[in-house]
Amino acid sequence: MKIVTWNINGIRTFKNGIKKILDSFDADIICVQETKVTRDLLDEKTAIVDGYNSYFSFSRGRSGYSGVATYCKDAATPFLAEEGLTGLLTNHGEAVGCYGDQVELSSEELLALDNEGRAVITQHHFIGKDGPQKLTVINVYCPRADPEKPERKHYKLQFYQLLQCRAEAILSSGSHVIVLGDVNTSHRPIDHCDPDDVDNFEDNPGRKWLDHFLFGTADEDELADISQKSASGGKFVDSFRHFHPKRSNAFTCWSTLTGARQTNYGTRIDYIFTDHCLVKSALTGVDIMPEVEGSDHCPVWAELSCTLQSSPKCPPLCTRHMPEFTGRQQKLSRFFGKVSEKERFSKVSEEGLPGSQDSGEIRENLNPKVQGNNVGKKRPTCREKDANANKAKRSNQMKTESNAKGSLLAFFKPTQTPSVPSSGNLSPKQTKSSQDSLGSERDIRSCSRDVQMETNLSLVTDIETDNQDKVEGESTCMVKSKDCKKEPTTGFWKAVLHGPPQPPLCKSHNEPCVLRTVKKSGPNLGRQFFVCARPQGHASNPQARCNFFTWVDKGK
Repeated sequence: MKIVTWNINGIRTFKNGIKKILDSFDADIICVQETKVTRDLLDEKTAIVDGYNSYFSFSRGRSGYSGVATYCKDAATPFLAEEGLTGLLTNHGEAVGCYGDQVELSSEELLALDNEGRAVITQHHFIGKDGPQKLTVINVYCPRADPEKPERKHYKLQFYQLLQCRAEAILSSGSHVIVLGDVNTSHRPIDHCDPDDVDNFEDNPGRKWLDHFLFGTADEDELADISQKSASGGKFVDSFRHFHPKRSNAFTCWSTLTGARQTNYGTRIDYIFTDHCLVKSALTGVDIMPEVEGSDHCPVWAELSCTLQSSPKCPPLCTRHMPEFTGRQQKLSRFFGKVSEKERFSKVSEEGLPGSQDSGEIRENLNPKVQGNNVGKKRPTCREKDANANKAKRSNQMKTESNAKGSLLAFFKPTQTPSVPSSGNLSPKQTKSSQDSLGSERDIRSCSRDVQMETNLSLVTDIETDNQDKVEGESTCMVKSKDCKKEPTTGFWKAVLHGPPQPPLCKSHNEPCVLRTVKKSGPNLGRQFFVCARPQGHASNPQARCNFFTWVDKGK
């Protein structure tokens, strides 16, 4: 059996789904931490993975925070599964149980410890050297102690206490136990890149808890006297140190802000803890996988010489039983999705419309505009016919008037209306003479339009010819004046918007530095400074960042 743990720093970063990553491990059980997903954001391709059954724990207070998940191959389906360590989140009858003595914590404290989605427990059956046995896997993402928040330090120690209480209670019930995940504490100085730089390294409360929880590296001499060690120390073994007790620089977490992974300047805070009996009887190998990228952590794997037995059905906690993934309840977004014409037609064809309709009538009812000119149109009323006729007359009249216009200049010249005396006051002779005069005026006006248009065109040509020499003569002066105006304008904006300062060169490598901004609350919040651009590393590493530092002058 192979088991893997990995802090993935966000499960939604795998845009093409997580199946490819799971398959690459070729493991039976894969435990991931810091999924940063809540139930409302969990999509189907992440929850339902072909060949696997999954179990999630979500943060109930903050979105995009914490969270763990355990993926099991279908051939390693657990018999029991449970969310959390306290049992308060269990609302089904198939929980793992064995909660131990929790009297030192109040009900409010217990609920707060489980509300951040930091633990998933699965229980499996396997056949080992001693016959059928049980194996309980506790997948945890332990809290980080923020130095600026003393209450988080207390919260972390309470979580450690609860984890140890639950693990030892399950172990006492007769099941083997594996506790794995991101513990957020490096145990020994060999597990830290620069332990001398940490104040009171050995006195850290988290390291003291690990000293109490573990009973050492468990080499051959220690395993020969297990009963004595277990009586005086912890009941679990750091499986990596069991196989690699003196390997240095074996880190599992690096800072992405400083590029520390390039210089392997990190810590080992991801573990696979196993009970000492399992180490002796089944554990065959453990190692880290620093070559696997995609997170600020790397995976850790362990192999055991045993044969897993698969449960015939998934426990109720499995994502396959979630209503949003079983078809019993559809998401609201489903009702706003676009449906193609083909889907609409096929659906109506199967269900049928009221009455006896053939396929042509069905298409007509579904999409009347596509089926031709006479399909799906109403018969016009008499009033609509008159309105359409009036519209046609007006459009034809406008076309006739637009065709009568002889030139473009006619649109911009006012039309002169001749004053004609009323025909009622004129004699027949006068009326005839006035009509003749109107006809001659129309001829003269049309002739004058043509003459005026030709005159205007000739004037424009003459003006352009006369002004061409002036434009060519003045072009040089215009360019000079533009340059004269541009220089003071550019200088003004450069003085106002000067941009970032030029980076200095670090003294050790003589390379341009990088600009940083203080984000930590305090008197220097928001101030900018320059540091060496190389990745962070040990002071003895010449390829690592040097100690160059300088503040940015506010006046620059």
